[in-house]
Amino acid sequence: MSQKLILNIGWLYPNLMSTYGDRGNVICLQRRSQWRNILVNIIPLDQKVDASCFSKIDIVVGGGAQDRQQEIVMRDLKGAKAEMLKFKLDKGTPGVFTCASPQLLGHYYESASGQRINGLGLLDIVTKHSGSNISRCVGNMVFQITASPLAEEIKQMSGENPFVIGFENHGGRTYLGNVQSLGKIILGYGNNGEDGCEGVFYRHAIATYSHGPLLAKNSFITDWLIKTALKEKYQEDITLINIDDNLEKQARKTILKKLKLFSSI
Repeated sequence: MSQKLILNIGWLYPNLMSTYGDRGNVICLQRRSQWRNILVNIIPLDQKVDASCFSKIDIVVGGGAQDRQQEIVMRDLKGAKAEMLKFKLDKGTPGVFTCASPQLLGHYYESASGQRINGLGLLDIVTKHSGSNISRCVGNMVFQITASPLAEEIKQMSGENPFVIGFENHGGRTYLGNVQSLGKIILGYGNNGEDGCEGVFYRHAIATYSHGPLLAKNSFITDWLIKTALKEKYQEDITLINIDDNLEKQARKTILKKLKLFSSI
């Protein structure tokens, strides 16, 4: 393609939803695009913009938040804004949503006090906080992406089975209905600490409890998001320029070795 490639990254409520380093996911998408000579515009999707800004987005990024921030977001993310976000994700716009932001895409989040915050209902999931008497799900996590066709597409791009390294810190437990889980837990709690599943995959949207940030530790997900966004936008399968990821691969091996998982992955 001879024309200049451009990606518009929509950052959901950056001042309210960016706990545990989630802004790093935006930086990773920006840098790995720019290193490939792709022009990047970062567009804050917050109280100051209207639904027309949502319509311009090629990749959506949402981070974590506390209960109070979630309430503020959901008071603003309604009407035309909510409908445009749902339309974009239904149409196939890729996105990565961490911790609290997937809860906003579900039917509801029930806080520790029992207050129910209604979500957009895009994902067939519900999330419930069991209260202060139940321990939080905190610690390093590793999971294998099993969602289709995501797992197959990433393996084709990277040549390896996609194992994700991350960190989770959440009090809520998420339960899936008629929707595909993102992956299978190897280390950690995942969605609820019960069913061995982690995250959700819908159309081209990745939802996960993995902070870290996720994309800094797992660049193959970053590249999949970029490649998918370009294909959706330009209706053409664009080959990405290779980036030397040897340092990251060495770091991943070191982490897996410390977690005593290197021999099993």
